Amino acid sequence: MLASLADAPLVDPELVYEPKYDGIRAIVEIDAKGRARLWSRLGNEKTHQFPEITGALETWARQRKPPRELVLDGEIVALDSTGEPSGFQQLQGRIHVLEAQPSSPSSRSRPSRRSVAFIAFDILRNGPTDLRDRPLLERRAILERVFTVGTAKRTGPAILRISEMAPGDGRAMYKRALSSGWEGLIAKQARSPYQSGKRTPNWRKLKIVHEQEFVIGGWTEPRHTRSYFGALLLGLYERAEGKGQRANTNDPGQLVYVGHTGTGFNERELARLMRLLKPLEVTLCPFRERPRTNQRPHWVQPKLVAQIKFTEWTADGNLRHPVYLGLRDDKKAQEIVREPEARLHSTTSVRLKADLTDKHATLLDQLRELEDARRDGVIELPDGNRLKVGNLHKIFWPKQKLTKGDLFRYYVEVAPCLLPAVADRPLVMKRFPNGVAAPPFYQHRAEDVPKGVRVETVEVGEKRQQMVGGDLTTLLYMTQLAAISQDPWFSRVQSMQFADYVALDLDPSAGVTFDRVLDVARAIRDELEALGALGVPKTSGADGLHIYVPLPPGTPYDAGLLFCQIVATIVSHKHPKIATVERRVRARGSRVYVDYLQNILGKTLATAYSARASDYAGVSTPLTWKEVDDGVRRQDFTIKTMPARLKEVGDLWAALRNSKGVDLSRVSKTYQ
Repeated sequence: MLASLADAPLVDPELVYEPKYDGIRAIVEIDAKGRARLWSRLGNEKTHQFPEITGALETWARQRKPPRELVLDGEIVALDSTGEPSGFQQLQGRIHVLEAQPSSPSSRSRPSRRSVAFIAFDILRNGPTDLRDRPLLERRAILERVFTVGTAKRTGPAILRISEMAPGDGRAMYKRALSSGWEGLIAKQARSPYQSGKRTPNWRKLKIVHEQEFVIGGWTEPRHTRSYFGALLLGLYERAEGKGQRANTNDPGQLVYVGHTGTGFNERELARLMRLLKPLEVTLCPFRERPRTNQRPHWVQPKLVAQIKFTEWTADGNLRHPVYLGLRDDKKAQEIVREPEARLHSTTSVRLKADLTDKHATLLDQLRELEDARRDGVIELPDGNRLKVGNLHKIFWPKQKLTKGDLFRYYVEVAPCLLPAVADRPLVMKRFPNGVAAPPFYQHRAEDVPKGVRVETVEVGEKRQQMVGGDLTTLLYMTQLAAISQDPWFSRVQSMQFADYVALDLDPSAGVTFDRVLDVARAIRDELEALGALGVPKTSGADGLHIYVPLPPGTPYDAGLLFCQIVATIVSHKHPKIATVERRVRARGSRVYVDYLQNILGKTLATAYSARASDYAGVSTPLTWKEVDDGVRRQDFTIKTMPARLKEVGDLWAALRNSKGVDLSRVSKTYQ
């Protein structure tokens, strides 16, 4: 039984709500002797690809006296370090590589490279009884009665689980989905039977993140030092009469080009994909209209399906920031169509509306009231904390006539996007008690902080107490201290020695235009693409631009610094008229300084969505590469314009958090 893409309300007594797990749909068959087999929804056997799941199922089945036939429907998911379901990409190493051959007696005991679990959400057969005609809630009661037997006595992450369910009201689960980064929810009719193999509105997907399957129609030649191919050319099927879901897969319509992706691959995956693509190569373009490509294209029969995540759809129907996650062998190419938009424009606009509750609106009212009355006071935050604030009427940006109160209200409005960017990261304060026209001072240590402000012990040469980001109380307390910007470390307190990302800071010399800064950014983008690395650009909020690159988990600061030094040096050598790594200001001339030295433990840059002390009240603003290509004005991104931009384009910075990181071993091989 398959879910449709129709929308559904979050409150309906006729519906039940379950998490939409980002894994592999699987049917479990257990025979009367307790032997288990796993099948994908297309009939591909998965038994020996997930031996620990098969083994756990058989151990559990043989504890039942006597064993009996059982058929379950559920999802195979990867688990993160906390034992929670993770993304589809984490299953890639398990989908295409067998842990052992089926004939091997040790195939059920070999350790997994990635922890996995089977989450059951339905039961189709219990012994001789076919349950598919029973209502969903009745089947669910049987599942809970049957499947919990033998699963209670466990240590470590549970391999066998039952999905969560919320009858009638999915709002709390939906909020958890937003905060936890789930793919979405499934809304199911409580009284519906199970219809094998059919897609029905009795089950409906409520997707949150922008992620779906796309058909591979070709690839482009690699450039520079890239191996195998440069990018995959992606498409969706569309009927001639219009877009939409099709029930008749015998008439797939036309393959429409929607974009290309050159990120998300390591060297092994590039090689594996090339082995699969080469036998499918054809001379005719499979797309309805031949796309324009930067490099020579090669066309293939449209048989392979890739899972892709992306930030949003552009106005002309193309993907923005697509990232390859893996191939799907459980989906037919002819079924792949454009899925409807989520219930709001983007993940971020959903999150903004969900988090800007009545309490947040009340908080904004409190701040306005205190500023209008020109008095100090105590504000009550949505989490129940109270914070003393004052001098909200003080002018912070004289040219714009913007006050400290304006800064407070700005941070309340953008907190749903800013707080994830600084979560768990030590923060350095640059305080402007008399506004941006007066001298500031730095403060690292946290002293006498009020209740609710997060403080942790960090060590950079010496141990000290330092504020740590991620919650509204800490953000607004720092604002009260006149810390205009939010300047986090590149690592988190849980792993201070390991950077999550690196940044190239483009600093223009005096008199150098922002257009030239954008030129250098494009040159860096080209170099990163050649390395298969994701670059996420943002304005600095002042005169320059930052390009961030995600790193794999456990990357030391020194390795990230070396990576940035290599990229900056290569770019300055290839483009000596516009870019330089020369540290002496007088030697830079009219070039842009590509600063890679910010990537040191304890150093900081203003984070995405941070206000800045520039005279135009700028905000450090994530950009799309199309905006970089088309050209933008840095002065257009301010604390007055940013809330509306977020509602329009969403959280572009999420791409940095969701990436697996650059393959540093490939970089070292490239530049040996």
